[in-house]
Amino acid sequence: MLLMWYQLRNAAILEGFPEYARYEGLAEQIRIFENDFINGLLQTRGYVTALQMGFVRQGAATQKLAEERIEFRLARQRLLDRSSPPLLHVVLDESCLRRAVGGRDVMIEQLLHLERMSTRRDVIIQIAPFSLGEERPFTHMTALLIAVDALGQAESRAFIRAARRDLEWMST
Repeated sequence: MLLMWYQLRNAAILEGFPEYARYEGLAEQIRIFENDFINGLLQTRGYVTALQMGFVRQGAATQKLAEERIEFRLARQRLLDRSSPPLLHVVLDESCLRRAVGGRDVMIEQLLHLERMSTRRDVIIQIAPFSLGEERPFTHMTALLIAVDALGQAESRAFIRAARRDLEWMST
């Protein structure tokens, strides 16, 4: 319901993202490689607020739009609090940890949050170190969402954030 409200109110959402968020909410497994920022499902309020206020300062979003995006991002995280949450496996490029978003205090809070999340049995967080060099597995954010259909068959959707900043997807 929250996703439908957000879609109606915001034309500025990334193309393809409403579909992604819908599948994300149905997924039993979420596997993500993130190479820019800490993934939205793992962001603290301070971190996502700093990101969104950066868009406001750049003129890429209004204050109101930024506030709506913050609330929407935090609402998406509720899927991790379900009685049967999905398995979340996130591989973060080392740059996600080293890029100072929001200043020292925001980053300390964010890194402590990652540490806490990594102790959950349904969350796996791995770091792709800089030392991988050209062997880094992905050059764009990539997500694989796996759900089980009504017949018990696994259905996968792969989403890739392209250079033009929208989401492309494939299904199997």
